[in-house]
Amino acid sequence: MSFGPILERLEHYPYEELWKELGPQDVRRALSRDRLEERDLLALLSPAAEPFLEVMAQKAQRLTRTHFGYAMQLFTPMYVSDFCINKCTYCSFSADFEFPRKRLSMDQLRKEAETIAATGLKHVLMLTGESRQATPMDYLVDCVHVLREFFPSVSIEIFPLRTEEYRQLVEAGADGLTLYQEVYHRETYSQIHVKGPKRVYRNRLEAPERACQAGFRNVNIGALLGMYEWRREAFHACMHARYLQDKYRDCEISLSAPRFRPYLGEYDPQSLVSDRNLVQILLAYRLFMPRAGITLSTRENGELRDHLVHLGITKMSAGVSTEVGGHTGEGTPQFEISDDRSVEDIRLMLYKAGFQPVFKDWDCLAEPAGQAIRL
Repeated sequence: MSFGPILERLEHYPYEELWKELGPQDVRRALSRDRLEERDLLALLSPAAEPFLEVMAQKAQRLTRTHFGYAMQLFTPMYVSDFCINKCTYCSFSADFEFPRKRLSMDQLRKEAETIAATGLKHVLMLTGESRQATPMDYLVDCVHVLREFFPSVSIEIFPLRTEEYRQLVEAGADGLTLYQEVYHRETYSQIHVKGPKRVYRNRLEAPERACQAGFRNVNIGALLGMYEWRREAFHACMHARYLQDKYRDCEISLSAPRFRPYLGEYDPQSLVSDRNLVQILLAYRLFMPRAGITLSTRENGELRDHLVHLGITKMSAGVSTEVGGHTGEGTPQFEISDDRSVEDIRLMLYKAGFQPVFKDWDCLAEPAGQAIRL
């Protein structure tokens, strides 16, 4: 059993009819329950839930405090290669674009790691383009080994691997995986992934489960909002996360809700996702999955991120560059970020908001209030 057959069933739902059918009584029912079902999630994502956002926010905040306290884990991405053989209509790394491609050597990787570690961060997310020739398994394993010299927690965001390959990276010291389906709507997926291995929809869909089977401590999934109708995409992403959480109890399942950002090309998102829409998605995620991590990236601007931290967020990126070697040099960014604040700026913002920035999250430590956990 995989999520594929479940998704096939969900794809046959009459979504437009459901969005019109669901009313305030369905939203109130969802808000009154402890364990939500499919219809409850649909209700929380429906237009009928929009007048209830404040009530949803209050419950989401209570649930987050119950399961996570005031802790906020901080991390930053590190791009190690932008070589890619895919042709995707929405990404600057697409093989269509001509620019000087880069891959970090181990010496360059160490320099980049030293620069990030100096900010106090203990969690890094390693990213690559999709090219097995440029970034073969031995290179990826070597990268993880080097990064573990500087960071107790190393996550990866790379092309889908086989279970045994994921296991190699776990054995090398990687403990987390981030992998977005990009878009769950199959027709749109086929249209925007023009050429390359990323066109294989099911291989990508099932990769997070292979990572769970390989022993990753954390698996983070999501849809790139804007590629298709956002209510349906958020529903499918959240149902995918619930499936993984129910089946793999020893793995922390997390959700992200990234919105499309400008890049080198001219792709126009099919579905505009307003700030209010994003709030509704994040609240629905928290209410449907009280124990799930929820990540907020620098795709969102600083002012919005400062407000969203109160709505169920548990992980935030800081001091971000989307360029290969971008912490020590310059390159071609995968997309434009909106919040360019430093790690220290984000740390201070969180203190002022009443949160405790956490630089590593799996050791139980008693720290004085107002001090970040640093290991």
